[in-house]
Amino acid sequence: MRYLFAFLFFLGITFSLSAQSVRERILLDDGWLFAFGNASSPEKDFGCGTEYFNYLTKAASIHNEGPYSPKFNPEKWGVEWKTVNLPHDWVVDLPYAKEASHSHGYKTVGYKYPETSVGWYRKTFTVPQEDLGKHLYLQFDGIFRDARLWINGFYLGHEPSGYATQVYDITEYLNYGEENLICVRADATLEEGWFYEGAGIYRHVWLNKTAPLHVEPFGVFVSSRLEEPFDKALLVTEVRLKNSGSEPVLANVFCRLLDADGQVQMEDEAREPVNLLPRESRTVKVYTKVLNPHLWSTDTPYLYNMETSVRQNGRQVDAVVTPIGIRHIRFDADKGFFLNGQPLKLKGVNMHQDHPGVGAGIPDALQAYRLKELKKFGCNAYRSSHNPMTPEMLDACDSLGILVIEENRLTGVNEEHTRLLKRMIDRDRNHPCIILWSVGNEEWGIEWKESGTRIAATMREYCHRFDPTRLMTVASSSGPAILIPADVAGYNYILQNPVERHRKDYPGRRALGSEETTGCGTRGIYFDAHDKGHMVAHNRRPNGPDSLLNCIERGWKFYDERPYLAGLFYWTGFDYRGEPNPMKFPATGSQFGILDYCGFPKDEAWYLKSWWTDEPVLHILPHWNLQGHEGDSIDIWVYSNCDEVELTVNGKKLDRKPMPRNGHLSWKAVYRPGAVKAVGYKNGKKLLTRTVETAGAPARISLTADRPVIRADNRDVAVCNIELQDKKKRFVPTACSDLTITVSGPVRILGVGNGNPAYQATERPADADARTCQVKTFNGLAQVLLQSTGEVGEATLTVVSENLPETSCVLKLQK
Repeated sequence: MRYLFAFLFFLGITFSLSAQSVRERILLDDGWLFAFGNASSPEKDFGCGTEYFNYLTKAASIHNEGPYSPKFNPEKWGVEWKTVNLPHDWVVDLPYAKEASHSHGYKTVGYKYPETSVGWYRKTFTVPQEDLGKHLYLQFDGIFRDARLWINGFYLGHEPSGYATQVYDITEYLNYGEENLICVRADATLEEGWFYEGAGIYRHVWLNKTAPLHVEPFGVFVSSRLEEPFDKALLVTEVRLKNSGSEPVLANVFCRLLDADGQVQMEDEAREPVNLLPRESRTVKVYTKVLNPHLWSTDTPYLYNMETSVRQNGRQVDAVVTPIGIRHIRFDADKGFFLNGQPLKLKGVNMHQDHPGVGAGIPDALQAYRLKELKKFGCNAYRSSHNPMTPEMLDACDSLGILVIEENRLTGVNEEHTRLLKRMIDRDRNHPCIILWSVGNEEWGIEWKESGTRIAATMREYCHRFDPTRLMTVASSSGPAILIPADVAGYNYILQNPVERHRKDYPGRRALGSEETTGCGTRGIYFDAHDKGHMVAHNRRPNGPDSLLNCIERGWKFYDERPYLAGLFYWTGFDYRGEPNPMKFPATGSQFGILDYCGFPKDEAWYLKSWWTDEPVLHILPHWNLQGHEGDSIDIWVYSNCDEVELTVNGKKLDRKPMPRNGHLSWKAVYRPGAVKAVGYKNGKKLLTRTVETAGAPARISLTADRPVIRADNRDVAVCNIELQDKKKRFVPTACSDLTITVSGPVRILGVGNGNPAYQATERPADADARTCQVKTFNGLAQVLLQSTGEVGEATLTVVSENLPETSCVLKLQK
C-alpha cells in the first residue's frame, strides 16, 4: 500500500484515503512562471514594496501591482518570464566567474550579483467551489533562501532558512470556484552554508485539503518500544488534532497497522474521545501491540503503514497514512552501534544535495539513483551535511536500508534555532532510517568555550523533548566543549581529534567518526594538472609521519579496529559543486567524493568495496594510458579483498603478495604501453583475473540507461551513462570528446554532465522543450538525465560524435 500511495503522490493527482475522508494531497510542481528580480533596489525588483500601501501595510491592498498581485502586468517591466517545473534551481544556468564565491563553486550568484540573486515565482490554480468549508494549506518543502510568500496578494510569511519546510494556512484567502495566485520571492544574496546551495524552489510544493477537524501537518508520531528477543513491539501513535472550525467538536482517533502488502495487522483506538474547542489543538495517544513484527534493517528494510483516522459523530473525516519501520537501535560506549540487537559498523558518507544538470533541484528518481550507486560499494549510512534532508531522500533511505544522521543547519538555543530544530524533527521523526539528530558541525566559535558546553547541553534537551526515542550528536573539529554534553560524540578527522585520549578520559562516551577524509582527487588523473583544475588523489602522494598517504584506508583501519567506535562517515560520497579546496578556479567543485559529481566511481571506491562488502574485488590503478610518461617509474596499486594478488606488467611477472587486512598492495614498474594483469587468490586458489590494457583511439560509444522503463508522469528520470571505447571495446580512460545528444519521443533533456570538477559548459538546454544539446566526455565518460514529459510511448536517446558511429538507446514510458 505504501507504494500505491507513493505512486499517486508522484503523479500529483487528487488523492483521498477513503470515501469518507476529505483529505487530499495535490502536487503543485508544474507550470510555474519564473523571472529574475533585483536585490539592489526595490524599484528594480518589480517595484516590490514601493507602493503607497505595500504588502506589509495593508492586507491584499487594491493598490498593489507587484508580482504578488493579480493585477501584475509582466509586459510593463520588459522582463522575460519563463515556464519552469519544480524542483528548480536557477543557479545551474548561471555562468562561472573567477571573482565569484569560491565556496559556492564560482557561480555568479550572491551579493556581488544582485541581478541574478533574486528569483520570483508565480503560479495560478483553481480551487473548486465545493472546497468551501474545508481546511486548505500550502506546504513548501524547501526554498533557497530568504523566502517571502503570498496568496492572492495576501502576505503569508517569511522564512530566512533555505532548508525549512514551510506550511501556510490559506483557507480564508482563497477564491473558491475561481483562479488563485501563489507568488514566491527567493533571495540568495547571502549564503547559508559554505558549499553550493543553488537558489529557488528546489523541493516539492503541495496543496493539502482536510476537514475542519483534522490531523495537524506532521501531527503523527509513531514510536516503537522493543526489548530482546524483539518478538513483540508496542507502537505508540501520538496524534495532534486540530479543530479549525467555529464550533466545538468531539473526536475519536483510530489506528490500523498495515503490512507491506496492505493487509491489516492490528487495529486500536484512543481510550476516550477528545473535546476540541474552536481553533484548539490536542494530542491523543493510541497504543498498538504487534507480535512477531517484521523488523526494519539495512538488509531487509521492511516498511509498515500506520493509518490514522479521525471520526466526528461516528463519521470519518480525516485519515493519514504514515510509513514506519519497526526496529531497535542502541549506541554502546564499549561495543559501538547495534541494530535489532546485532552489532553493525556504520559505513557511511557525508553528502551535499546537488548533481550535474539539476544542481540542488534533484528529482526523486535521481535521489534514489545516487543512493543505489553508493550501496554498490558497501555504504550503509548517510550523514546529511549540513542541513535537513529532502523528504523524498529520506523515503529512499527508508526503502533502501540506509541509516541516517540528520543534521540541523544552525546551532543555537533561541527561538530562531529551536523552531528550525523542532520543524526538522517533527517532519522526519517517523523515518526508521534516522538514528541520530545532529545539532552542529565544526562550530569553531564555541568548541573551546564553556558557552559551547551550555549550548550543546540545551540543544540536547530540546532534541530529547521533541523526540525521546533518539539520541543527539554534534560533530567536532577538535574542541572538547561541545562533545561533553553530546549523547554520541562526533569526531571530524582523527588527525584533529585525540580520539584515544578521549577514550581514556571519558570511558563512558559513545562515539563515531562524523567525518573522515577519503583522500580522493580527480577521477582518472594520476599527474597533477592544477591549471586545468585537476589533482592527483592525496592517497597517492609521498609518505610522511602526518601525511595524507593512504588516508582512506588509514581512516577505515582506525575505526574498524576499535569496537567502541560505532563507525565512520567519509567526506564525501559524491563530489559536489563548490568548496574546491585545496584547488581554486578553474576548479569549481570539491574532489573528495568516492564517486565523482555524476556518480562515476574513483579508484578509492574500489578500496571501500573491498572491505565494506563480501563481493570479490580486484581493481588495478592507474589505467595504462599514460601517454607522455613512457620510461617513468609508476606505482601500480591493487585494491582487493583476495588473500593474495600476483601482478604481471607487459608480460613480466612481478611478485605475488599477501593482501593486508583493510589495506592495498603496490608494485613499481616502468611505463610502456601494453597491459597490466592481476590475479587474485583465495585459499590458495585462483579467484579473479583483471587486465588493464592501453586502449586505442575512441571508435565507438557505449550507452546504458539505469532503467529501461520509466513512469509517464512528467517527473520520473532515467540516468543514461556514456562510455567511449576503442575498436576492441576497451574503455578509453583519457578520451575527452564532444558529443551531440538528441532525443525523440515523450522525454526532455533535463541535464548533462561528465564528472569533471572544472567543467564550465552549459548543463541543460536553455529551452526546456529543446530536443538536442551538447556535452563533452571527461576521461571517457559523460551522463545525460532524461525526464518524462507525461505521455505514454517510446523515447529514443541518440549520441553522436565526430568520426564515431552514432549510438542509441530506447526507453519505454508507462503509466
